[in-house]
Amino acid sequence: MTNPKNSSNNSLKSNELYAIAETSGQQFWFEVDRYYDIDRLNAKEKDKITLEKVLLLKDKDSITIGKPYVKDAKIELEVVSHKRDKKILVYKMRPKKKTRRKMGHRQELTRVMVKSIKIGKSAPKSSKKETVKKETKPKSEKSTN
Repeated sequence: MTNPKNSSNNSLKSNELYAIAETSGQQFWFEVDRYYDIDRLNAKEKDKITLEKVLLLKDKDSITIGKPYVKDAKIELEVVSHKRDKKILVYKMRPKKKTRRKMGHRQELTRVMVKSIKIGKSAPKSSKKETVKKETKPKSEKSTN
């Protein structure tokens, strides 16, 4: 018999770093070195794509939740291939009217692989810009009459 504590610890180690991000109008749970099928992207194979709409980011010791997005968080994806999903049949029938219509649909998909999930700090760049703005815009004094 296996010890349930050991099996749960093994599953937690594999999920130490993950992110929930929004793409194609849906939310996906992204983990590094895994494949995902998302709606067709306008990119060629082996192109790099960066997702910046990260809703939640969990690393080894902390969880970051965005309001609505996590600031400076990025997920880097690589396009593996373009493919089509399985066919879905749509059948419409109106009873007693002899009206029938059968249609099929295959969704266009892009298979991507997650290369990295990271959160970067760009605070020093923005603070330099703020100091430049303060120096270039002198404050004008208003006179009261």
